Amino acid sequence: MPTQLQKAYLEIETGGRIDCMFNPDKFSFKVSNSWGPDKVPGKGRPAMRFRGGESGSFSLNLVFDTTHTGESVTTYTDKLLQLMEIDPSLPRHNSRRNNGRPPWVKFHWGTKIHSYKSIIASTNITYTYFSHEGVPLRANVELSLTQYEIRGNWGPQNPTSGTPKPNRTHQVQVGDTLDRIAARYYGDATMWRDIASMNGISDPLDLAPGSHLAIPERA
Repeated sequence: MPTQLQKAYLEIETGGRIDCMFNPDKFSFKVSNSWGPDKVPGKGRPAMRFRGGESGSFSLNLVFDTTHTGESVTTYTDKLLQLMEIDPSLPRHNSRRNNGRPPWVKFHWGTKIHSYKSIIASTNITYTYFSHEGVPLRANVELSLTQYEIRGNWGPQNPTSGTPKPNRTHQVQVGDTLDRIAARYYGDATMWRDIASMNGISDPLDLAPGSHLAIPERA
């Protein structure tokens, strides 16, 4: 049986996830260091002094299309825009005042790509197809994301190595339930919610035989 296509998604700090309607055709990331001239009076060209590492960043190009249903594609793009809104329940770093901030997100794709915690720095949405009534049905979305935490909190800067162990996968068999699967991999049936959250499952009884589930590593 061929392996099921692994869908990319954004994990949200406040819970839940946003699934990519289509997997991105390009995923690029950037790392950089800050250097500056070490100027000394009376001397010629200065040597460069290391001033520290810069925040990592990466970008995603996503496509959303609702031409098959006729509903507005804004149903999906608005969810991304909401991730740039301030959530009053989230405290800011280095602040005693709970002024809120937008939530961080993580990008996941299959069992190999797991990004560091990132904030959405910018969202560029272009509607490219409309119904005869002017309803937007297709959108290209360009997301620019910037590392949220310092290196010591998330490990290697390469986004593909953000977790020490990749998630395992489980192929659903007839009669499988999430609690039985959790008992098999964790020895604890009550951990079925971790599997449900990772795979965006709202109904724990609705498992399709033959499908594949990502099994998150225990913290």
